[in-house]
Amino acid sequence: ALKNGKGEVVLRLKQGDPYIYGRGAEEFAWFAERGFKPTVLPGVTSALSAPLFANVPCTSRGVSDQVVICTGTGRKGQKPEPPVWSESKTVVFLMALHRVGELVESLVAPLSSSSVGKNGGEEGDRDEKRERKGGAGWPEDTPCAVVERASCSDQRVIRSTLEFVVQAVEAEGSRPPGLLVVGKACEVLKDRGGARWVVEEGFEGFDGLDDLVGLQSGDGGLREMAAEREAQREGAMVA
Repeated sequence: ALKNGKGEVVLRLKQGDPYIYGRGAEEFAWFAERGFKPTVLPGVTSALSAPLFANVPCTSRGVSDQVVICTGTGRKGQKPEPPVWSESKTVVFLMALHRVGELVESLVAPLSSSSVGKNGGEEGDRDEKRERKGGAGWPEDTPCAVVERASCSDQRVIRSTLEFVVQAVEAEGSRPPGLLVVGKACEVLKDRGGARWVVEEGFEGFDGLDDLVGLQSGDGGLREMAAEREAQREGAMVA
């Protein structure tokens, strides 16, 4: 459309939020530099919707008061530095399951003595960013959840802890796309009952909504709409 000069409208469709690891800002800048001002519409990032469908509230009063969204794969495949442990922190890792062992290893590794700021507060945060060379200091018993194919009929949730999640993923296999949620918020609504890990199969996020909004079969129910959407997404992935 840029080459032929016909003034055509171009739609760049992305899943989720285009500014959360979607390179949306880079594409906006590219077009702006060439005299085109894109219109960007917000989306819902899987970093927040997938935990919801897995019954994980990223924030919960008295449990988690902050959410950090991270990538598990840095530029050119580099290993990113995970955030330091805080009891009230929930961390969502995108694009991380293919290297979950390496990620968990860096999460539970102890902090180095130089990674804590001498003066605390904002200056301490700056010290940490500049001098940190150790791990992130997360306890091994920290709850976590692997959420795969969220909102699809074959959605799967593996609930575990940092101590056993790698073993769980190796035993259960991978079902991409998926993400890893880490923090006490993972056990606010559901727990493992003492097991090393538990597996939950299937998506139930739309159960009951057909009756609620009066869209029963014959009127295009939400379940039928979701099935159609999933078929379209599978077709796009194949293409």
